[in-house]
Amino acid sequence: MQLVPRRDGRTPSGIVEAVRKVAGEDEAWALFDRDRWNDIPQAVKAAAASKVELAFSHPSFDLWLLLHFQMFGGAQSGNGKIVVGKLRQARGTDAFKDYGKKGEKSTKGARRDALKGREGKAVMHARSLVTSCPQGFCAPDRAKIGPVDLKTEPEPPQEWAARSGHAPECQVLQRDPSTDMWRLLVTLGIDGRKPGKGAPAETEAISSTSV
Repeated sequence: MQLVPRRDGRTPSGIVEAVRKVAGEDEAWALFDRDRWNDIPQAVKAAAASKVELAFSHPSFDLWLLLHFQMFGGAQSGNGKIVVGKLRQARGTDAFKDYGKKGEKSTKGARRDALKGREGKAVMHARSLVTSCPQGFCAPDRAKIGPVDLKTEPEPPQEWAARSGHAPECQVLQRDPSTDMWRLLVTLGIDGRKPGKGAPAETEAISSTSV
């Protein structure tokens, strides 16, 4: 997997476009947060048209980090303040006690070590959020795992966004809280599971968050 460096302030639509340009024939993933972005529906539409996979986190990528240590629930409306507060207090590590202070959100060094070995727990917790989605009819067992067939016709945006296991009628911005990072890890085999059709040999990804 090759992580494409981000640029501060890049919108979700800009992330999708950037990864599409560099991916070529490789499978591509766009990672971005809910935050306060207004162009997420456009980003989903562009991703569907170009078959760029989505790893969307609501309210923020910080949720994915927190799920390595504990479950979390409750709508956050794009505000990650509570999530960050929980992460700083996460049981089993002091590495994140200063996370987010003065804008510092690195996941290197001691923080990386604290996350290591907890991937399976994070995947389990993220899947549980799909199951408990307040919109209903969502189930992680319906998620699409494995490489994308780039030779087939593009799917409608609502179907493409449903690759995460959420129902097609479940609007992306209503999946609060949620994170699709678990599907990326399972696809790559990082959590120890075997993806449905084998992990893609080459994957390009670009993120709005330093990971």
